[in-house]
Amino acid sequence: MRVLRPSHQHSAFSATLLLMTSLMLARVIGYLREMYVAWAFGAGPKTDAYVAAFQIPDYLFYLLAGGTTSITFISIYARHTSRGENEKAQAAFNTTITVMSAIALAGTILVEFFTPGIARLIFPKFSAEQMDLCVYLTRVLLPGQIFFYAGGIVSAVLLSRRMFLYPALAPVFYGSSIILGGLIGAHRFGIAALAYGALVGSFLGPFLINSIGAAKTGLRYSWNFDFRNPEFLEWVKLSIPLMLGVSLVSADDWILRYFASGGAGEISRLNYAKRLFALPISILGQAAGQASMPFFARLFGEGKRKEFAESVNASVYRVGSAALLVTALMATASLPLVDLAFHRGRFNFADAQSTAMYFAWFSLSLALWSAQALYARAFYAAGNTLTPMVASTLIVIASLPMYSAMFHRYGFAGLAMASDLGILLHTVAIAWLLHRRGLVLLSGMAWGEIGKALLAATAAAGACYAVSLRVASGGWRRDVTALAAIGATWLVVVTAGLWLTRSRLWSDLRRGKRPEAMGEPQAVVERTEGGVEP
Repeated sequence: MRVLRPSHQHSAFSATLLLMTSLMLARVIGYLREMYVAWAFGAGPKTDAYVAAFQIPDYLFYLLAGGTTSITFISIYARHTSRGENEKAQAAFNTTITVMSAIALAGTILVEFFTPGIARLIFPKFSAEQMDLCVYLTRVLLPGQIFFYAGGIVSAVLLSRRMFLYPALAPVFYGSSIILGGLIGAHRFGIAALAYGALVGSFLGPFLINSIGAAKTGLRYSWNFDFRNPEFLEWVKLSIPLMLGVSLVSADDWILRYFASGGAGEISRLNYAKRLFALPISILGQAAGQASMPFFARLFGEGKRKEFAESVNASVYRVGSAALLVTALMATASLPLVDLAFHRGRFNFADAQSTAMYFAWFSLSLALWSAQALYARAFYAAGNTLTPMVASTLIVIASLPMYSAMFHRYGFAGLAMASDLGILLHTVAIAWLLHRRGLVLLSGMAWGEIGKALLAATAAAGACYAVSLRVASGGWRRDVTALAAIGATWLVVVTAGLWLTRSRLWSDLRRGKRPEAMGEPQAVVERTEGGVEP
């Protein structure tokens, strides 16, 4: 229980467990949010407009490198604090948060003015009523990006000090606020109540909770517009590629919404599937990536290149192998899982069938989404943001014709297929670039063990699919029965498969408890044992 103390300085393993727990809780809350939206509003033009309203704020946040603010700032702040240069670290914090928050404010005001024109450009197939609602909701959501941005910088300070509890709580507060907004205000404001809840949540979660945690560490803030601050200039240098480039990790949702805007409710159904898919991603990839980043950065900063590479490879192997096994369950149990999750109110069984098909296709790329999160952070820890972002941008540009072709050939399901192919290209490219630069050699990966996990997953998928053909879905009793049958089959076959192949995955996952296996050198572990995004 001591890991729940705000002042506790975590190892990589305890940080991963904490972030897995908090992100799982946040995703459960996110699922409850989507369940409420499906029950109250179904899958139709209004929900399409609501989901689309997040697009422009996401664009603004991305253009300001908001999604990676904490990642790029961690290495700078941690380097100075580890050397005892607290004044430089404080000056870097003051300058970065002052200048960038001011830019975010100016950008928000500018985008608020041009929202109608931008929305028409992004969603040309929306009806006039949908467009009016989308513009209104977008304008409500936009100010929240300022709180996300400032909160991201504050959370970087906490993460660099190995204090993960406050950043871990932020997404929980954010998701809860959206649900409360809907429950309290839906009868009066309709679907707009969700947007109001999101705005309040962006202040309470990413900004306020992290600020409280940082204040308790002794961090103080004062205005500082010193544009010549060396640390701020270094942060700008690292962030510019992220501002100018486009990563498929973010662009995938934008592309899906663009092509799906012409189908009634298709944006919503794809969104429900993607949000449900985000739960295992957050547990397997996002939590491990966030927890590993400070330790990757420390190893690289100390010049321990061999340990750095071994740590990245070990993390990718464990997370990727576990993801392959989970994929076998998710893909075959997609219909009862989605039906049980969303089939109520205005969300009918036909909606569940379409959403389940999308979810099944998305689930095939779970290992890739999880691995790329670790590979990207390996590049960032090495102080190189240009190479991965140039590669990512080229992949996005090259992927656009693929999304278009798959959409026109296979319909909306083709978009989910294209998403899988796109993230495959992205992950392979990042891994190859790390190998080519000598940072993380592919020869150091436990390919044999990954092959064993893939073999067990394939056998489990085949057996579970055969079971799924013999059990019916539709109604919570049937869904629970189907999930129990498929889940039991999966557990038996996976256990047998790992045993027959003599896989060491389970023992390696258990050995992950040791700091050295998680990328944390023993010198860093000498701490007091007794005492972060949407």
